Amino acid sequence: MIADVPAGELLALAAALAATGAVSGLLAGIFGVGGGAVIVPIVDFVLAVLGYGDSVRMHVALGTSLGVIIPTSFRAFMAHRKRAAINSVVVRSWAIPVPVGVALASFVAAVSSGTTLRAIFATLAFLLAMRMIFDLKVGRVADTMPGWPVRIVAGIGVGFLSALMGIGGAVMSMMYMTMFGRPIHEAVGTAAAVGVLVAIPGAIGYAVAGWGAPGLPPLSLGYVNLLAVAVMIPLSILTAPYGVRVAHMMTKRQLEVAFGLFLLTVAARLGFTLLF
Repeated sequence: MIADVPAGELLALAAALAATGAVSGLLAGIFGVGGGAVIVPIVDFVLAVLGYGDSVRMHVALGTSLGVIIPTSFRAFMAHRKRAAINSVVVRSWAIPVPVGVALASFVAAVSSGTTLRAIFATLAFLLAMRMIFDLKVGRVADTMPGWPVRIVAGIGVGFLSALMGIGGAVMSMMYMTMFGRPIHEAVGTAAAVGVLVAIPGAIGYAVAGWGAPGLPPLSLGYVNLLAVAVMIPLSILTAPYGVRVAHMMTKRQLEVAFGLFLLTVAARLGFTLLF
C-alpha cells in the first residue's frame, strides 16, 4: 500500500525515475532506438543505488521498460500504417508466434535470478555492440520471405529475445526481414507493428510473473513499476527531440559507433557486477 511507504523513499524513487526518463529519452533520440536498450540498464542502476535487492532489480527494469515503450510503439505503428509501410502478411503471421515468444520469456524471467537476466542482457548487448562498432552487416539469405514453419519459429524467437531484453523487437525483426530481401523502410514499419506485439503482452507477462514478489519498489504491478511508467513516458517524450538534434549533427556511421560504445559500456558494467 502506498500509505505504508515513507514519503522520503517515494520522492527519492520518483526523482530518480524522472531523471531516468529524461536521460533515456535523450539517448533514444540520439541513437534512434525505442528506448528499451537504454531504459533497462539505467533503471537497474537506479534501483541498485536506491538499495533495492538483486532479486527484483533486473526483473523490474525489464518489465517497466516494456510498459514504457507501449505508447511509443503504438504511436510508431499508427504512423507507419498511414504510410502503408507495413508488411501485413508478416504481421498477421506473427500475431500469435510473437506473443507466444513473449510469454515464454516472461516465464523464463519468473524462474530466473537477477544474475541470470543480467548475464543474458549483457551478452546480447555485447553482440549488438560488436555489430554496430565493426559495421557487421547480416547478409541476404534469400530474395523472398520464408513460409511456414520457419516464419512461426522466427516470430517466437523475435518475441522471446525481445522480451528478455525489454526492447520492442525492432532490432530482431528488422534483421530478419532484411535477411530475406525486404526493403529497409518496410522492415522499419513492420518492426513498429512487432513492437506492439511485444510490448503489450510483455508488460502483462512481467506483471503476472512478479505478482506478489517481495521487495518490489512502491507502486509496482508485479515487475512493472507504474510510477516509473507514469513519470518516464512524458519526460522521455519531452527530451527525445533534443537527442534528435544531436543526432543530426552526426553521421550515420558516427551514430552506429556511438550506440555500439554505449551498449559495450552497458555490457561491461553488467559483466563487472556479475564477476564482483
